[in-house]
Amino acid sequence: MKKFSVNDIALLLIWVSPAIYLFYGYNLLPQNVPTHYDINGNVNGYSSKGAFIGIQLFLMGISCFTYFLVRFIPVFDPKKQAKYSDDTYYKLAAGLVVFLTALSLVIIYAALNNGFKIEQFLFPIVSLLFVFIGNLMNSIKPNYFAGIRTPWTLESEDNWRATHRLAGKLWVIGGIILTICLLVLPTQIKNIVFMVAIGVFVLVPVSYSYYYFKQKQQ
Repeated sequence: MKKFSVNDIALLLIWVSPAIYLFYGYNLLPQNVPTHYDINGNVNGYSSKGAFIGIQLFLMGISCFTYFLVRFIPVFDPKKQAKYSDDTYYKLAAGLVVFLTALSLVIIYAALNNGFKIEQFLFPIVSLLFVFIGNLMNSIKPNYFAGIRTPWTLESEDNWRATHRLAGKLWVIGGIILTICLLVLPTQIKNIVFMVAIGVFVLVPVSYSYYYFKQKQQ
């Protein structure tokens, strides 16, 4: 495992940025802070300032926990192969911290700017996360914690590699196309496209791993 580095310091600063943003913007928050949105991005739930701070701290806690969980996968992996993807897991852990931080910043910005359509940024951020993870897919070795973990990929290294190769291409190309669509389509159509795309991103690799398994049995 790598020692604490300049990259770790930069990542730490990214992680605490929502707390800094919230600290300086606290007095500008309304008494009833918007914290829940419907599928069209309209506010349909409010919380007190204290509860809003609690939500942000919770998101930061999830970010921290996710970072250490993914970062130290090689330590817990019973297959003992995850250690060969140590750099990949570091990049994945860092990417998840950046993603969750961006999510927190968008939520805080929406709370400080009444009328801001939060889905304009949330959905594209999620689709870009798929692009980022897709770029790492080919570097993830078989393990029980990260990747497309089906009974068929975990049983066969060939199946794992083939499935992750497909998922990587699908998530990168599909994520880029989805991001563009989410930026230009009307809200009603945007929501449908997003849900369908997420279903495709998940179901296609899983289905392919079973198809690959059946093909090898013939």
